Amino acid sequence: MIHIDVQQQVAHVTLSRPDKQNALTLSMFQSLDTIIKEIRKNRQIRAVIIRGEGEHFCAGLDVQSVIQHPLQIAKLLFKFLPGNQNLVQRVVLGWRTLPVPVYADIKGNCLGGGLHIALGADFRIAHSDAQFAIMESRWGLCPDMGTSIVLPGYLKQDQALKLAFEAKRIDARTAMQAGLLTAIDDDPNAFIAKHIDALSQHSPDALAAIKVLYNQAFQAPSRTLLWRETWYQLRLLASKNTRIAMKNGVKNSEFCVYNDRAKWK
Repeated sequence: MIHIDVQQQVAHVTLSRPDKQNALTLSMFQSLDTIIKEIRKNRQIRAVIIRGEGEHFCAGLDVQSVIQHPLQIAKLLFKFLPGNQNLVQRVVLGWRTLPVPVYADIKGNCLGGGLHIALGADFRIAHSDAQFAIMESRWGLCPDMGTSIVLPGYLKQDQALKLAFEAKRIDARTAMQAGLLTAIDDDPNAFIAKHIDALSQHSPDALAAIKVLYNQAFQAPSRTLLWRETWYQLRLLASKNTRIAMKNGVKNSEFCVYNDRAKWK
């Protein structure tokens, strides 16, 4: 369900589950993790493009699939040491470790985990019809895919909180104004191809050095932050309020009242 095709030193990575708007399954997370490692080893690759097959980039996590198989949650969140990246964090932050420019070619829905993956790219080029949302709070959860590290480089704190709190969709223009996008273009593929062609005139070593340097300057890794993402998510998964939120998040369901807030700090 994830395809990689290398053409003229460009790796095209395609989320290929169009009948489900490319919603993410455990096997797709595992495939993305493997592909990132493969690209890192291939020193001939000069750029990476991530896109979704069909009309949408990615509608986020396939919640029903994961809920039906609780062991999958453990596989997604497991880490050997608290500060290490787990699987869901690696498929976002892993693009940052590649010494080549990474582009997200976005159209249609780019929601939840799909948006997090796009935020891991260096450049996000979106069609004007694209829709964006951080969805976790709808299900009583918190964002846990490593974007707490990269979001501060894009958004002011109040805008990040607004997106994460409300779990509402925003259009491409609003996303651009907020700082989530690099550009809006009704032919993202042509825009990206033109940019890659321009960068091909530069030394790949210079581009690699610049990316490593600027990643360290703008998004310094935080082992503590990565652990807090996972720990807070585990606490939420065990919370009664999360079970209530899961029911409330279903369309046309009767609203259930939440319990009192737990102690968080």
